[in-house]
Amino acid sequence: MFFQNLNIIVPFFQMKWRTILPQCCLLLVTCALPALEAVPIDIDKTKVKTTQPVDSAKIEPPDTGLYYDEYLKQVIDVLETDSHFREKLQKADIEEIKSGRLSKELDLVSHHVRTKLDELKRQEVARLRMLIKAKLDSFQDTGMDHHALLKQFDHLNHLNPDKFESTDLDMLIKAATSDLEHYDKARHEEFKKYEMMKEHERREYLKTLSEEKRKEEESKFAEMKKKHENHPKVNHPGSKDQLKEVWEEADGLDPNDFDPKTFFKLHDVNSDGFLDEQELEALFTKELEKVYDPKNEEDDMVEMEEERLRMREHVMNEVDTNKDRLVTLDEFLKATEKKEFLEPDSWETLDHQQFFTEEELKEYENLISVQESKLKKKADELQKQKEDLQRQHDQLEAQKLEYHQVVFCKMLVALKRILGSLLHASVLVL
Repeated sequence: MFFQNLNIIVPFFQMKWRTILPQCCLLLVTCALPALEAVPIDIDKTKVKTTQPVDSAKIEPPDTGLYYDEYLKQVIDVLETDSHFREKLQKADIEEIKSGRLSKELDLVSHHVRTKLDELKRQEVARLRMLIKAKLDSFQDTGMDHHALLKQFDHLNHLNPDKFESTDLDMLIKAATSDLEHYDKARHEEFKKYEMMKEHERREYLKTLSEEKRKEEESKFAEMKKKHENHPKVNHPGSKDQLKEVWEEADGLDPNDFDPKTFFKLHDVNSDGFLDEQELEALFTKELEKVYDPKNEEDDMVEMEEERLRMREHVMNEVDTNKDRLVTLDEFLKATEKKEFLEPDSWETLDHQQFFTEEELKEYENLISVQESKLKKKADELQKQKEDLQRQHDQLEAQKLEYHQVVFCKMLVALKRILGSLLHASVLVL
């Protein structure tokens, strides 16, 4: 997976690794905004629950879910050290980055930075070659053309494995942009497969039970489902009611004093002027706790994370007008003026959703059956190889034993001859 556990990107510079920008171009842009003036807020801090100050320098960069995640982070770290590139980045717009024009600024960075980037690329190429070799070895493929096989990786220029060029930066940005744009979709697909597998295993288990036991299990399943669905009303994500609940229960403030601007500043944890996707998802914790409890057998934590993702996507679709996967203060305040913010529709949780159809489940089960058949065939082949090797071993052991017996017999014959000669000599002497 990825992508498991993959729609997070790491913009950089003063902000140091912001989260979840599937448009990789923004991994370079979002950090160019630390100079924005903070909007002053007036709140009674005696009413706010004490929280530890956030040190942006200590925020660990999240895993992007990409197979070249570490390489991406290392390249960004190195580029961050060049003052010229950082200055150009701060003045660049999104289209300039996406078009690749910014990548050409790489030609002007210091020799020291280029040397580090060259070394990172050589390490990444070596890593990819090891992955290729491991994969080919698993298929017992002795022929290997690393140069040709490196073409499958589109986040670097494989034609020049020793030098990091502007082409490499451009390819890295475009690859991450493309991969991360589909990250949420991939997560939804993985969740769907998870639910189908869960249902498949449940049905297969029921087949192993007697009629009486099967009825008991079905009754228990229905009871657990009903118990899970019996939860408090969930507020519409991003609505005034939902945010006021966070304001009161998480922030410890008087609900009558709710102020959108103050709320934004309180939950802009790294104070970068945006609510990113990670900061948004944190706002839904109170709502999710109404539905999911890890102590309850009927509550599935995988489903909770899918619900969190749905909530975040919904709010982003409603609020993020420029579709950069970040919510600015202006976007946030405009959203609070809409009718949907004050009078939202009811929110249907996952327990009211149909994840898949019977046709989709049947198709998935057929796929599982095919995969199991292939695995069984492979297992049978390996078992046959094992038996053949064991027979060869047994034959070699038998040949070895036979050889030792022949040698031993020949030694006995020779010893008898020697003893006979000695005995005959002794008679002659006497």
